[in-house]
Amino acid sequence: MAISSVQTTETLVVATALQVAAMIGAARIMNGLFRAAGQPGVVGEIVAGLLLGPSLFGYLFPDASAALFGTKASPAITILSQIGLILLMFQIGSDFEFQLLGRGRNRVAVFVIALVSIAVPFGAGLAFGQISAPVLANSVQAIPYSLFCGVAVAITAVPILGRILREFDLTRTELGVVAISAAALNDVCGWVMLAAISAVAAGAYDAGSTLRQLAGLAALLGLIWFGLRPLSDRVISRFERGDDPLPANLIAITLVTIFGLATCTFKLGVFSIFGGFIGGLVVHQHHRFVAAWRERVGKFVQVFFLPIFFTFTGLRTNVLGLTVDDAGWLAALLALSILAKTVPVFFAARGVGFSTAESAVLGTLMNTRALMELIVLNVGFDLGVLPQKVFTMLVIMAVVTTLMTGPLLQRLLPSLGYGQRHPVEA
Repeated sequence: MAISSVQTTETLVVATALQVAAMIGAARIMNGLFRAAGQPGVVGEIVAGLLLGPSLFGYLFPDASAALFGTKASPAITILSQIGLILLMFQIGSDFEFQLLGRGRNRVAVFVIALVSIAVPFGAGLAFGQISAPVLANSVQAIPYSLFCGVAVAITAVPILGRILREFDLTRTELGVVAISAAALNDVCGWVMLAAISAVAAGAYDAGSTLRQLAGLAALLGLIWFGLRPLSDRVISRFERGDDPLPANLIAITLVTIFGLATCTFKLGVFSIFGGFIGGLVVHQHHRFVAAWRERVGKFVQVFFLPIFFTFTGLRTNVLGLTVDDAGWLAALLALSILAKTVPVFFAARGVGFSTAESAVLGTLMNTRALMELIVLNVGFDLGVLPQKVFTMLVIMAVVTTLMTGPLLQRLLPSLGYGQRHPVEA
């Protein structure tokens, strides 16, 4: 019995190790190719995840794909992908100069941009769902399907946006801080909406639950601001007095805190990854600690964990499953999603005092959907609300809207006098 158990464990370890090796290798190759083409490397990693799925590898080599990845992602891969997202969100939250929000214009811009970037796209996605339901989703309920389309169009990808801002050296600029703050508010609203819509789809919606969720979030933020934040300041300051700004004990304390916050936000129905983001906000002012964390832990997270999530989604996406008849719907979805994000954000930014070029940059950044979009789509797919074809169309939309970001930033940033014209390695 003991030998059999060891063999089973070894089999699982080897199978997972081979999968991870394929994911990391493909992601690094595509990262380098996309950076050479002037695109952010993270976009190449997303494409690598799609190529490892039925859209290419699974189509050309179905037996090899089944032998390597199985018919669906293993529990080990699923867990690794989620742990990686939590750690990535912590790094993103810690990497921004939020003191720049002290300016009145920037605070107003965050709230106005967050509002229009979720309200207008949600309405547009809802309309698309209602119009397309009889054709693309006649086997599912129209209202939950339309609501999921609305959230999918409205969401902005905080983790990928953070990676892009880092690669273009925008993390400590006004535009970068406004964009990531507005995106964070956008996503918090999006997750509350997603929880409510998921309950509607499951036939278990309760308005009281949504109100309790919002009250719980407010209470958690209060505890963090008045309790955890000053405590973390004392702990990090004590360790920073030494020669090593990130000793093993501080790494352990930080990891316990990150996963504890992730558990809290999960219990409140806003997904565990936002616990990581909140943890990053708590420590962002400790620059020496943040720099050490980025160097020692951050690179490992980006190289090891993130490609796992992209491949997890890629295994569920079959671009080749779309037909010529679907092309018109896909084109309409792309046009609607892009215009409903960029145009309202552009005019909102102009309205609070940003220049034309700055407003165009903000519209471009808020149009980045990738990672968060993929999370929303996986929830809808698992609930049976999004049919396979619509799931694939929305994945394509997530990739295209993210692919647009790099080339547009390369054209817009030089006129503003800051940021990198070409993405730096990340």
